[in-house]
Amino acid sequence: MKLDILTTLNAERAARRAAIVVTDVTSGDQRLVKAADIAKDPLRTVLAEGLCTGKSHMAETSAGRVFLTVYVPAPQLVITGAVHISQALAPIGKMLGYDVTIVDPRTAFASPERFPDVKVIAEWPDTALPPLNVDRYTAFVALTHDPKIDDPALVHALSRDCFYIGALGSRKTHARRIERLKEQTNADLSRIHAPIGLDIGAVSPAEIAVAIMAQITERLHEESEADPLPIPPPLAGESRVGAKAAS
Repeated sequence: MKLDILTTLNAERAARRAAIVVTDVTSGDQRLVKAADIAKDPLRTVLAEGLCTGKSHMAETSAGRVFLTVYVPAPQLVITGAVHISQALAPIGKMLGYDVTIVDPRTAFASPERFPDVKVIAEWPDTALPPLNVDRYTAFVALTHDPKIDDPALVHALSRDCFYIGALGSRKTHARRIERLKEQTNADLSRIHAPIGLDIGAVSPAEIAVAIMAQITERLHEESEADPLPIPPPLAGESRVGAKAAS
């Protein structure tokens, strides 16, 4: 790979933007196509398909045989709240292939001892979230029950087009949350899944974590079917779990 292509590719990946390297099998010539430029590319159909699957593959095109090396951002799970549910949710998310980050300014909770092998940021959301490049490849979960932490975090997530946004709380709690958020954003608040998690009657923190991850998985597949989301399919299992996590 030529240095100029590699440099541009690394910049796109650092910014969490998808890209595809197109290699002409006959000549060996390569070029980089950024996700934002696919719609106007002569090979837009096969490029869009590659971005949808997230898999590198050989393709026959009008320009000849090419190999598409597909690069999509690693999916991430961002959780506000270093709580008991998070302690169960983080390893499940990692097992399914997500880069997991815990955000909580309360240092008594947000510690490496409570979350081994997980990135923990003991800062307020306004400081912690912008560098994470929260985006369409992100599942965002708010679990603190503290409006000072969860509300600004949810506003940020809503502005960043996350494929999933969920918040812990009963319907009554969520109704109060919606009234607060209406004063802070014009975003579509119906995008917030609350009570969070699929309805499996979950009670314990571990059960609620399973319910949340199941709902994230369900939403991932729904999003992929309605509007192709280029996250590799192996992230989620084949089974569907039903759960409810309201507290």
